[in-house]
Amino acid sequence: MKDQMFKVGDKAVYPAQGVAVVTGIESKEISGNTEVFYILKLLDSKREILVPMKKAKQVGLRTLVRADQTEKIFNLLQQMPVKKERLNWNRRYRNYIEKLKSGSAYDAAEVLRDLYVMKGKKGLSFVENGLLETAKGLLVKELAVAGSQTEEQVEERIQQILSSTAKHQSHESPEATS
Repeated sequence: MKDQMFKVGDKAVYPAQGVAVVTGIESKEISGNTEVFYILKLLDSKREILVPMKKAKQVGLRTLVRADQTEKIFNLLQQMPVKKERLNWNRRYRNYIEKLKSGSAYDAAEVLRDLYVMKGKKGLSFVENGLLETAKGLLVKELAVAGSQTEEQVEERIQQILSSTAKHQSHESPEATS
């Protein structure tokens, strides 16, 4: 088992699903081949996910951000969104989905920040609002677990940061987040 990245009891991030705990490592025979799987239980539900150990990196399974990285993520939320070419809602949506599927906490923070600022400027569609909530949920859960804080503490800090970022952004030109 030289490819083993996690052991039972470790916490891991499964892209677009969130923080999970490794509850087991089991071999299963599938079509005559034996494969070793991580058994993950998502922290915020009763769902279990089986991930083939040899494909764990490929699917984006990763360790939690370290406690010292959480400040970098909070700082990212404070930065002004990068001025982007004007994209239609469909292209923006696909871009945000891709970032959330990457499993990167930094990408989730960018999606959250950009959508929050956009919400303050022109409002969000139902679908974009859902993406904002998904990004926030993924980020809050991971930062709380990584920083040994409650989700409420993390959510409150994120809200303060985003409110400040949006306020500063509203003084910028309207094209800054288009």
